[in-house]
Amino acid sequence: MLQATNKLCLSGTPLQNNTFDIYAQMNFLNPGMLGTVEYFKHNFSMPIDKFDEKEQKEHLRKFVFPFILRRTKEQVAKDLPEKQEMVLYCEMGNAQRKIYEAYRNDYRDKLIGMVEEKGIQKSQLSILQGLMKLRQICDSPAIIKDEAYPNESVKLTELIREITENIGDHKALVFSQFLGMLGLIKEQLTKLGIDYEYFDGGSTIQEREKAIERFQNDANCRVFLISLKAGGVGLNLTAADYVYIVDPWWNPAVEQQAIDRTHRIGQTKNIFAYRMICTDTVEDKILKLQDRKRSLAKELISDEEGFVKSLTKDDIAYLFS
Repeated sequence: MLQATNKLCLSGTPLQNNTFDIYAQMNFLNPGMLGTVEYFKHNFSMPIDKFDEKEQKEHLRKFVFPFILRRTKEQVAKDLPEKQEMVLYCEMGNAQRKIYEAYRNDYRDKLIGMVEEKGIQKSQLSILQGLMKLRQICDSPAIIKDEAYPNESVKLTELIREITENIGDHKALVFSQFLGMLGLIKEQLTKLGIDYEYFDGGSTIQEREKAIERFQNDANCRVFLISLKAGGVGLNLTAADYVYIVDPWWNPAVEQQAIDRTHRIGQTKNIFAYRMICTDTVEDKILKLQDRKRSLAKELISDEEGFVKSLTKDDIAYLFS
């Protein structure tokens, strides 16, 4: 936050989870400009977040437009090297696929009946649990808690192949939201004698700074394993020019922020970013749903709960098909 004389400026992302984010910030900067909380919810939050009403979006945009100054990286850092983003599709082996289909079928049968009986809103927790389990299996069934599944992971195989065969002497950032998956990757890198650093939400500030300094300056340290939510912002890791998003996040902006840890001022190399997606799974379907809802995603960034709230009964049947 910057303060000059009697003027107040607030820097950051004005919209992260839902429309109400704007109210909180605008009411701080200009109290009363958007009315009371109840007025804003009735006239903007509900119509925009729940019903995607374009007229109310435009009305709100005109309200806040004079108070928001948007500057993209392309505008302020025109000399940055190119960035290529690609999807790295992974085909499960028979053992991993068998476990995935067993969970998918079980959740599909339970959730379709639950949604019909209780509705989507009252079924949200169960839907989220089902989606999380399927996404974990896409990484490796071994990371499911309270189960003793083998480590059958096409993503782990492909990631290690990328690191050992494709990136050469270049450095790579590897992001996952599941600490269990990061643990499996650590084990493989250790077995292969590949030097790495590690950072998650449990790391102290001192540990984080030490890990960053070593990764940036030690030529032998080639891989940085990072928890997606803990390390997606606030890091400058320009020593890397390869980025791997092991498991996709609901919010594409979170993935973009993670990729941009290396695509920053001071970077001199072209960036290659890969999203790892298991074919014919919930991950593949989430990507396709995001494409279908692209206009909404651009205007209203969602977290996992926001993603579920935007689903229809047909969408749920599609995700678990």
